Amino acid sequence: MDAAGIVPEIIDVPPTQILKVTYPSGAIVDQGNDLTPTQVKDQPSVSWDADENALYTLMLVSPDLPEMIKDVIEWLVVNIPGNNVSKGQSVMDFCGAGPPSGTGKHRFIYLVFKQSNPIKTNVYIKEKEIEGRFRSRVRDLIKEHNLGIPVAGNFFRTEYDDYVPTLIAQLN
Repeated sequence: MDAAGIVPEIIDVPPTQILKVTYPSGAIVDQGNDLTPTQVKDQPSVSWDADENALYTLMLVSPDLPEMIKDVIEWLVVNIPGNNVSKGQSVMDFCGAGPPSGTGKHRFIYLVFKQSNPIKTNVYIKEKEIEGRFRSRVRDLIKEHNLGIPVAGNFFRTEYDDYVPTLIAQLN
């Protein structure tokens, strides 16, 4: 994460664990490997070594949109008991990767944080909704919810492919 600029751009300290991320297509996220939007279009399974009595936050962040001073949150789940993501509270449903044509490779970063307290929110953004996914900085979200240092993380790179127009057409 240091070599990819994730530290210090997104987080100050790299996570101690590698988050296991596997997509239904069979694609596996592996510390900056190249995957296609087609391979990563469906919600993956994720796992990490978790304290079953603790709550966690999972986020997928895309910081590389051109001409923007914002990060895009592609997926956000809070109050996850242990590593059972399906039992957490979805704040932003998973949205696949859709980097614009001609903009090169974009980083997509998974981060997991151990929560010190339950997070209270009534925000809910559906899978194909784009409004509300843009943040001035993910750092603000981390600070707002006192998330601290991530306990697990992983990332991949992707660039435009033939699936992107399909994804864009589905977004409202």
